Amino acid sequence: MDIDRLHKVDDFQWVLEPERAMRVPGVLYADEALLEGMDDRVLEQVANVAALPGIVKASYAMPDAHWGYGFPIGGVAAFDPDAGGVVSAGGVGFDISCGVRTLRTGVTEEDIRPHQKALADMLFHRIPAGLGSHGKIHLSPGQMDDMLAGGARWAVQEGYGEPEDLERIEEYGCMPGADPGQVSARAKERQKDEMGTLGSGNHYLEVQKVAAVYDPDTASAFGLREGDVVMTIHCGSRGLGHQIGTETLKSMARSAPGHGIELPDRELACAPLRSPEGQAYLGAMRAGINCALANREIITHLARQGFQDIFPEATLELLYDVSHNTCKEEEHRLDGETRRLFVHRKGATRAFGPGNPNLPRPLRPVGQPVLIGGTMGTASYILVGEEGNETRSFGSSCHGAGRRMSRNQAKKQWRGDQVVRELAHRGILIRSPSMRGVAEEAPGAYKAVEEVVEAAESAGLSRRVARVEPLVTIKG
Repeated sequence: MDIDRLHKVDDFQWVLEPERAMRVPGVLYADEALLEGMDDRVLEQVANVAALPGIVKASYAMPDAHWGYGFPIGGVAAFDPDAGGVVSAGGVGFDISCGVRTLRTGVTEEDIRPHQKALADMLFHRIPAGLGSHGKIHLSPGQMDDMLAGGARWAVQEGYGEPEDLERIEEYGCMPGADPGQVSARAKERQKDEMGTLGSGNHYLEVQKVAAVYDPDTASAFGLREGDVVMTIHCGSRGLGHQIGTETLKSMARSAPGHGIELPDRELACAPLRSPEGQAYLGAMRAGINCALANREIITHLARQGFQDIFPEATLELLYDVSHNTCKEEEHRLDGETRRLFVHRKGATRAFGPGNPNLPRPLRPVGQPVLIGGTMGTASYILVGEEGNETRSFGSSCHGAGRRMSRNQAKKQWRGDQVVRELAHRGILIRSPSMRGVAEEAPGAYKAVEEVVEAAESAGLSRRVARVEPLVTIKG
């Protein structure tokens, strides 16, 4: 990226002043090395988002930002419906409500090591993974609509999960305002056999050890100690979310001129929040969020059953579940007044700080867990939302390491079976139906996650609590 176009505020905050059609500045949170490693198209996309109607304050990029469809991945932008603000399907992404949840297992690395291979094989057997994978749950049309309206609450009511989980899920497990009637028959058809499946790409289920604790007080509040084992699940709304995104992008691109919207990039297709098209997408997108929440709850249920077959003493309590591909209506303070805004986070994690009333009561004094996926060969991080970050990024932070090369480039550089053997030699067991998928997700294809989370911390977005390292990875 050409950083000469940016104004340096400090070592971790850079501003692109408004130019051409931009209505607000662009703000990028990263150090100089991370910025220089970003594609120039990230800056172009930050500027394009800043030109959309009704955007407020700034178009943001998180430290893991990279080029995406329309919006950069790692992009955050808020829109005011009273100022003609828009909702953009490209600003949410195709995998609606893709997200991460982490569970404490109640066992230690010492307990896991003698049974590591059996655990890996069991989880791979129990959790369907891979492109187009199907599970054992088959939803009727009525069950589909109930799931899309109820999210994880529906899953728990159907026996796939524990009631205690719901308090630890964003929106308490059910996104209000979902409208299953706005989800097409094609999207529902794609999803009817996919509940409880990981999918492909960068999705995974990982058994991890807590390798380091940086903030003992917050780690204690999260129930984490060095040597503990946790389980993390990363996936989203599967074929249903992708179908909603595909259909909406076409219809929004067609209708934009009728609303007087000049799109700087067709991939930024959007509609006014209060238009029929905008309301239809919000209803479908919220149903997609519920699909993802239900999916992660069902996968958790399947993993609990298998885990406890090997470790009957395991508890598997949910620490938190948070999405990183959403548009959500939230209250934020701007210029001394409280305004209701629609915050797009695409490849960006909500990261509310301490005292936020939207957090469950046990987490309110310390802040929201921010779950950052790394790679299967390095580490992931558990952070906490930093006080005051609502004014810096609408309460948002990075979501992962961020790719540094495309999947095609990665496939040319690594072989999946070679990656699996090298990681096994280091004590990390990989199970996947696709060696091509393993090559695409090779650790070297990603930025150094340590540098990303250090930048997020230095920028005041979120603070490191613990580093977790993989023992077993089930890869989609």
